[in-house]
Amino acid sequence: MREQVEIGRGRSAHRSYTFDDLDIVPSRRTRSSSAVSTAWQLDAYRFELPLLTHPTDAVVSPTTAVRVGELGGLGVLNAEGLWARHAEADKALAEIVGRAADDPAAALVELQRLHAAPIQPDLLTEALNQVRGAGVTLAARVSPQHARELTPTLLAAGVEVLVVQGTIISAEHVASDSEDGESPLDLEDFIDSLDIPVVAGGVGDYRTAMHLMRTGAAGVIVGYGQSCSTSTDAVLGIGVPMATALVDAAAARRDYLDETGGRYVHVIADGGMATSGDMAKAIACGADAVMLGEQLAAADEAPGGGWYWTSAAAHPNLPRSGVVGVAQRGCDLAGVLRGPAPQSDGRVNLFGALRRAMAKTGYSDLKEFQRVGLSVRR
Repeated sequence: MREQVEIGRGRSAHRSYTFDDLDIVPSRRTRSSSAVSTAWQLDAYRFELPLLTHPTDAVVSPTTAVRVGELGGLGVLNAEGLWARHAEADKALAEIVGRAADDPAAALVELQRLHAAPIQPDLLTEALNQVRGAGVTLAARVSPQHARELTPTLLAAGVEVLVVQGTIISAEHVASDSEDGESPLDLEDFIDSLDIPVVAGGVGDYRTAMHLMRTGAAGVIVGYGQSCSTSTDAVLGIGVPMATALVDAAAARRDYLDETGGRYVHVIADGGMATSGDMAKAIACGADAVMLGEQLAAADEAPGGGWYWTSAAAHPNLPRSGVVGVAQRGCDLAGVLRGPAPQSDGRVNLFGALRRAMAKTGYSDLKEFQRVGLSVRR
């Protein structure tokens, strides 16, 4: 039973932990980094890095999706982003970046304006074909609101992994009759109708994670992409202490595994990870893979050109992300992901650091590393 803390007369709250509250405890064994594997497999798709990109135009273009795939991760293109709305998406991005240099608030307004343009299936298909033609695994993200509308186009383009992602997602959505004129998405029926793996999220608690697992999702995203740019906690008052959220989701995964007699659902950490050490703690708390955005925005090839935002920034009336500058590291994507690291701040050679953390604690693969000891600082 999780510890309850009294916050006033007749009112208590769960005590929860962020990655800053935890440390990984070394074991009695160490091993060579060359004897460690960071490989991860989602359904039939194997990746040398346990990485999905956060689906934002600031990080993922068709070109960078291909490069991430070549480096061993999974690039997730935002099917509702600029590449699906504008024939000259690079020019649209340049407009955002140009405004951000003078006034980040004006850049957010420009981002919202550009996203007001309708999604054009032919443009979306063209962007997806660029990734598919390179021979890497093709993945795309849709919001729950547009999943039914866009999925036929995605399937026709050969999408192999579908990510259904919102700030907060549930298997049960209650809508008023006047809300959209459409019935809400039934995730279980939707996933059952597809022949490709679906990753869904974000969630922040055991119960919601379990509900999503029962829809048939192959993976559940924990978190909402908390980063230097997000403001969900300030706007909505909703926060996800990531260490506790991941441990709870991992507990749901274990119980669901028992419930189904062996169906394993992957847990993917999205947000709250500023450094490679935080990534290692995320795996230690039970994540199978991490979803990175802000960290990749520092790469030379990042479409945002040193600026970062999440897809929530484009919401027409309640954005939960700003356009925020990210310090460039003088590294390309290969350097950010695989090194070598010219700095010692844990923001370059992210997966080389994860491999070293696993080696220093004596674990040979990700599943084993999920059992590493943890200590609480307070």
